[in-house]
Amino acid sequence: MAEKDDTLLALRHSMSHVMADAVLEIFPDAQIAIGPAIDNGFYYDFELPRSLTPEDLEDITSRMKNIIAGKLPFEKRVVSRKEAAEVFAGQKYKIELLEAIPEGDEVSLYTVGKFTDLCRGPHVESTARLNAEAFKLLSVAGAYWRGDEHNQMLQRIYGTAWENPKDLRLYLQHLEEVEKRDHRKLGRELDLFSTHEEAGPGLIYWHPKGARIRLAIEDYWRKRHYEGGYEQLYTPHVGKSWLWETSGHLGFYNENMYAPMEVDKSDYYIKPMNCPFHILIYKNSMKSYRDLPLRWAELGTVYRYERSGVLHGLLRVRGFTQDDAHLFCTPEQMEEEILGVLRFSLSIWKDFGFSDIKAYLATKPEKSVGSQEDWDRAIQSLKKAIDAEGLTYEMDEGGGAFYGPKIDLKIKDALGREWQMTTIQFDFNLPERFDMTFVDHDGKEKRPLMIHRALLGSLERFFGVLVEHYGGAFPVWLSPVQAVVIPVAPAFEGYAAQVADALKTAGIRAEKDLTDNRMNAKIRNAQNEKIPYMLVVGEREEQESSVSLRKRNGDRENGVPLQNFIDSVKEVIARKELL
Repeated sequence: MAEKDDTLLALRHSMSHVMADAVLEIFPDAQIAIGPAIDNGFYYDFELPRSLTPEDLEDITSRMKNIIAGKLPFEKRVVSRKEAAEVFAGQKYKIELLEAIPEGDEVSLYTVGKFTDLCRGPHVESTARLNAEAFKLLSVAGAYWRGDEHNQMLQRIYGTAWENPKDLRLYLQHLEEVEKRDHRKLGRELDLFSTHEEAGPGLIYWHPKGARIRLAIEDYWRKRHYEGGYEQLYTPHVGKSWLWETSGHLGFYNENMYAPMEVDKSDYYIKPMNCPFHILIYKNSMKSYRDLPLRWAELGTVYRYERSGVLHGLLRVRGFTQDDAHLFCTPEQMEEEILGVLRFSLSIWKDFGFSDIKAYLATKPEKSVGSQEDWDRAIQSLKKAIDAEGLTYEMDEGGGAFYGPKIDLKIKDALGREWQMTTIQFDFNLPERFDMTFVDHDGKEKRPLMIHRALLGSLERFFGVLVEHYGGAFPVWLSPVQAVVIPVAPAFEGYAAQVADALKTAGIRAEKDLTDNRMNAKIRNAQNEKIPYMLVVGEREEQESSVSLRKRNGDRENGVPLQNFIDSVKEVIARKELL
């Protein structure tokens, strides 16, 4: 597998150079930036005299095929810095990249056709190794040079490349499915949420149907947390600068915080995180070892400044509700608490329909706080919990935060994409900064262990993943409308209303369609809205107190007694079944 990945990496990197050669044939005075291989493809950034059009991509594709047909070699040269500077005279981005290469490192150039790039490789031997029928240019997007919004906006051409046309075709089919499931598209079609640039980018407006799903998630979340031994907190949205200075956020996280507001001659900051507030509640009274462990959870809305270029629907926002929790325990309780929180997390992911989960265990980085003993013991407790649950995992050596090791849980969705969601994170820093203590068995004050846990991550991002995982066809327990009642004619609207009322009384989210549309149009509308159950009623159903059932999956059943239907749906909801 690794060998295949290396082959594709070289192939895609080579294809990005071929693309750059083709672009320079059309725009010989273009400024060229970078062009790496990425997951499933490649890109190259250019500063061009005009915006690219779809016709330009067709032209570039045609020229790339001609370059590939030439069976041109990829030739590497190791040169001096002076020689490289002469090669790239007038290319400001390449000169900047050249100057960033550390003294003593090799400076290498790769040439294919008329194009020479400052590059470390790897590449294929020649364009004969590239398949002209196994690549496609996908799109053009804006990209700031070095990802800095203060720099020049460049045009980035994305492409994909594979070893053969079959693999390309399968990938393009995958992209079509991804596009169909895009949460932004489905959010509009299903009337779930919206964003409003004019009122503030990166802020989410939950519509009634989206809010119903969110409420179902929150109700479930709260119930499970109380059952799991958690207490729930509510904390303010702003705090004085002292709080953020003490926590270290103003020193380490300031660029992601919003500017302060002045109140009573003091600076207040809107919160980017909930943890300092939870610590203040902890410190409100002296704690004994008998009080621990404490498990405190909050659906706390936080605000972080994300650059406009990275905002993306629900997946990258500026205001979001974090399903946050903090555990405070003694060292003796650590292993049990870590195992408990991991099991709790896996149980909740199962209820939401995710079973393909992988763990990543991140260990001590080069710069850190806390004793080696604390780190070793914490890492061991995390590993023990992973092993106890039989999870597949990878070690992320040195990938922990400076204040503690962590477990990241990544889930795979219906399209096989991996999403990083749950984090279980030790923190040796904040208890010191806030001088947190508890009185132990021996009567001495000691530091509690602090564990951060974000389970779903944030409701917004989780909801975006959920929409795409199910393609908008949510499990019955989460569907905003679980059943719609459709009369076959106006004469049966009264019975349709009675059925809808009975469903609502039973706790089923139901609507009745009394519009002027024909019955088939009403059924089609319900299918487009991905409603799990459509109940068609007419004279026979009214006489028998029954319904004719059409399910979202295509199943049908006539003459279903209304109470039987209600009982079966309540069972499906209770078991959190799919449909």
